[in-house]
Amino acid sequence: MPKFKPHSGMKKRVKLTGSGKLRREQTNRRHLLEYKSSARKRRLDGTVDVAKADVPRVKKMLGL
Repeated sequence: MPKFKPHSGMKKRVKLTGSGKLRREQTNRRHLLEYKSSARKRRLDGTVDVAKADVPRVKKMLGL
C-alpha cells in the first residue's frame, strides 16, 4: 500500500488552527492593487474560515 501524499497545493493555502478549524487567506489581494480602493484592500486583510461545504474535501486533501 503506497503512502498517502497530502496535496502540496492545499498545504500551502490552508492552515489548521489549534482548535482544529481550517483558515485561509482571502482572494484578490495579490496583484493589481493600485486600482483597488484602500477600503477594499483593508476588508481583504487577514484570514477567514474555509467554507463549511468545502471542509470535508480540504481535510481529505490534507490527509486529516
